[in-house]
Formats: sequence, C-alpha cells, structure tokens
Amino acid sequence: MLELINDPFYELIGKYDRCIIDYCLIEDHTPHQGYRSHKDAVLFAMLKVIERYIDTQLESEVRYGRKIQDEPYPWNLDIAKAKAHQIDAETLLHVPVILRTDRIGHRFYDCSLPDPLNGEQIPYWYAFWETPHTSGYGPDEFRRVNSVLFPKGTDELEVYEWTTDWSNYFEAGREWWGTACWSVYDQRMNRYIVIMAETTD
Repeated sequence: MLELINDPFYELIGKYDRCIIDYCLIEDHTPHQGYRSHKDAVLFAMLKVIERYIDTQLESEVRYGRKIQDEPYPWNLDIAKAKAHQIDAETLLHVPVILRTDRIGHRFYDCSLPDPLNGEQIPYWYAFWETPHTSGYGPDEFRRVNSVLFPKGTDELEVYEWTTDWSNYFEAGREWWGTACWSVYDQRMNRYIVIMAETTD
C-alpha cells in the first residue's frame, strides 16, 4: 500500500485548519478483497497517522529547542480487535438539515445528535463540523471537501464503519465528544480512503 500524498485533496483539506479529522488516501496494487482489504487499509492509515503525530512532535521540539515530553507517547493498537459493518455511501455522506441556529451559534437539526457516552459512534458530518471548539464549518464546506475526496462521484463506493476500541488514538474522544472510523473503497478510482476522528474538550 502507498499513501497518495500528492493527491489534490491533501492541499484542499490543509486549508481547513480547524478540521480535526485524519484522512488517508491509499493506493493498493493487490486485488481488492472486500473486508480484508478494508482492514489492511485501516491499519495502514493508522500507522501513517501515528507517523504524522510523531513528525509534528519532533518538528515542534526542534523549532522550540526543548523536549515536549521525556518519553514518546505510548501509541498502541490491536487491529485484530477492530470490527466493522458495511454501510451505504448515502449514510456516510448524509447532510442533515439545520432547522435553526440560536443566538450563541448552537445548531438544531432535523435529526437527533449522537450519544457517544452510550456507545454511539458520531456521524461523518458531525465529526467534520460539530467539533468541541466550533470549527465554523457547515454543509457547504462538507460538500466541497467530499466533492474533491470523491471526484468521480459516490455511486460506486464500498464503505465500512469500524469500531474504535482497538487503538489509544481514539482514547481522548471516548471521554466525551466521540470517535469515528470509516474505510471507503472507491471502485472507480481503485483507491481507499480512511477517515478517522477523535477529540475532546
């Protein structure tokens, strides 16, 4: 597997500096094998995301001339624990209707909000724009990002929604705001997209 680091999507998402989602676009030259290929892509993406975090920490230490911590963060993962079920692309990319926004900016939707403390996984739209520290993003930005992420349309996407109990990457999100992990195989482009999110207040 190979990360498609020169894909135009990365340039676009870099402009959304308040987005807390980790995306990984992946090319794989081996034949697609359904669930197994998705799981391989999720593992590959997690390792890439951890690598990014380590690189960012090291760059900060060099820039400021001091160690952020004496020991590296104790990343762990157990991909054998990761389980998934297939969902349709419409479910992943659903955009709720904002019924109204109150004077402090709180939005009210035509659907109920997820309850992560009771084990509910957050939806993709929620991960994109309903962050603990208001992102300022909404449906228009969400659609724009996804139009670049899936440039040949969404009719031939194979999507799996994954549990998030298999890595401490998701640990902070489980405390309150929530966690999410999806893998998408874009059959038209023969590539995988892994979308992961977690954060806390």
